[in-house]
Amino acid sequence: MASTRSGWKQCFKLDAQKLEGYLLIAAAAFCYGASAALGKAVFNGARWVRGAGIDPLILSQTRSTFALLVLFPTLLIARGPGVLKASRRTLLMCAAMGVLGICGANFFYYYAIAKSTVATAITVQYTAPVWVYAYTVATGRNRATWLRTFAVLLAFIGCGLVALTGPESQFRNSTIGIIAALGAAFSYSFYNIIGADLLARFSRWLVLFYTLLAASLFWLFVNPPWKVVAQHYSSREWLFLFGFAMISMLIPFALYLGGLRLLDPTSAIVTSCLEPVFASVLAAGFVGEGLSAWQILGIAFVLSQSVLIQLPDRSAVQSRSVAADDNL
Repeated sequence: MASTRSGWKQCFKLDAQKLEGYLLIAAAAFCYGASAALGKAVFNGARWVRGAGIDPLILSQTRSTFALLVLFPTLLIARGPGVLKASRRTLLMCAAMGVLGICGANFFYYYAIAKSTVATAITVQYTAPVWVYAYTVATGRNRATWLRTFAVLLAFIGCGLVALTGPESQFRNSTIGIIAALGAAFSYSFYNIIGADLLARFSRWLVLFYTLLAASLFWLFVNPPWKVVAQHYSSREWLFLFGFAMISMLIPFALYLGGLRLLDPTSAIVTSCLEPVFASVLAAGFVGEGLSAWQILGIAFVLSQSVLIQLPDRSAVQSRSVAADDNL
């Protein structure tokens, strides 16, 4: 009886390292959500920048490029060139994470928006926790538990309520749009899984640098520099693009990798479901979009799963408790 009560108490104690990981992921989700609200304000025609003139492709491209241009000299000064030494296999894995993960998620997400709606794109994209959870269980990386399963379902339902039940949301069925959004979900899932593998062996700064380098080179191939220059952006627009890259890419990406280094992929990606919550709340406060009662319920679901996913599995805790008792 004493060991059972002890097991229950331990079940609700959070490991300090994991708690740090969840806080880092939540901070990254806040930055991503804030940048989504900021981007929406710009595309709605904010006065301080010519929003209609900034192409979404260039917005995605400059996020990676400006982040890389700031990160590279910072790493050389702060940590020296040794931090960037990597094997060919590591470089290939980072390249895959940058192109198939980051660029893939961005491309498919924007393509899904173009072919359907933002609500459709973000809802289908945030099925990613389900795919990551299924993969980690199928490959034996994690054991299926009722608590994790319930947390994943709460995240999925909560994101759906937030995205699909707003005052202006409309779900327009589009086969190609849904397929593209699934592509974004798979890319995001891949980014979390391969990222966790890389961070288990290498510094997050090395992973961050080479991933951004791969993404930047890919975007240069897709959209060469002369096409960007041909847009004739003003100094104010370039300043916005630079600031947006810091808020939407460099800072949250570093935070996210820091959290992913301390967590398993399922916990990280489920916690990242806070992003649409932050985006909706900030959009309601600063862009004038209202929140429906269903959206508020969805926010409550997502916040609840963020707490549930942090709790250790009771059966595992009890096993450790019994083992400890046996050793007494």
